[in-house]
Amino acid sequence: MSGAHHHHSHGHGHGHGHHHSAGERATLTSRAAMASVSMAMFLIFLKAYAAWKTGSVAMLGSLADTALDLVASFVTLLGVRWAAMPADAEHRFGHGKAEALAALVQVILIAVSAIGIGWRAADRLLRGEATQGLELGIGVSVIAMVATFALLAYQRHVIRKTGSVAIQTDHVHYQSDLLLNLSVIVGLVLDQMLGWRLADPLLGFVIAAWLLYGAWSAASHSIDQLMDREWNEDERNAFLAAAREYPELAGLHDFRTRSSGAHRFAQFHVWVPEDWTVREAHDRMDACEEALQARFPGTEIIIHLDPEGHTDRETMLPSTLTEATK
Repeated sequence: MSGAHHHHSHGHGHGHGHHHSAGERATLTSRAAMASVSMAMFLIFLKAYAAWKTGSVAMLGSLADTALDLVASFVTLLGVRWAAMPADAEHRFGHGKAEALAALVQVILIAVSAIGIGWRAADRLLRGEATQGLELGIGVSVIAMVATFALLAYQRHVIRKTGSVAIQTDHVHYQSDLLLNLSVIVGLVLDQMLGWRLADPLLGFVIAAWLLYGAWSAASHSIDQLMDREWNEDERNAFLAAAREYPELAGLHDFRTRSSGAHRFAQFHVWVPEDWTVREAHDRMDACEEALQARFPGTEIIIHLDPEGHTDRETMLPSTLTEATK
């Protein structure tokens, strides 16, 4: 290989604007996950009783959703705990992708429950039974909404501080819970007060569709991380713009990026004058790297040096693409 690899990293803050130590992030993310696990357990007992007493498919859907939220939040808890483990001999890049895996497991669960609820609603449409117990159903839904609001506020606080994908996926679930609980109330009212039998099963279908949609968006986000997708345009441009401020990095090319949980990686090649000694090149690059690292905490930067005018033949992209990015 041409040139010399030079790599240096210190401190793991997180993402942009998440200036927090890895330890603090781990505590916050696991607290948020614990909060959702305990709330889900409480709501499951409540909704199971209500679904049994009222016989509403929408309530059943809402129960299924909460049961999944419980499993999902539990998976999230394991995921964030695992992702927070520092790099070890077997995982030199850290365990960040555990979060994305946790999110994928949730996706599968959500999809399964959505199909189950849809099936139950279809069954209901064919048979057209009515629901009972209006006050109970509405009461339980209201309690669920209040509890969910409190949890969402806490999760938002944690996401703002840590930028965790797993907590973000969990957050989406509980947002959907608010709508679900509201729709249960609407369904019970339409069914029992206005005698509109279709309301409950139709809401069941809507809930199922909503769950599937949520699963799809969570899946694509996790897969991006697992597949080492590049940072988005804005992030890439922000990094390149910062790098342009250092004259030593004028020869930057072959810029590649990826994310893994809270860890972010940026690597690129730089052309340097042929007559620089290894020591001089190293010291100059070190200074640039320190500066960039301070501006992008939590990002590990890997620089490969090439003598000026030398073109690398081993880059992974077709040459036309690399020409365009230079």
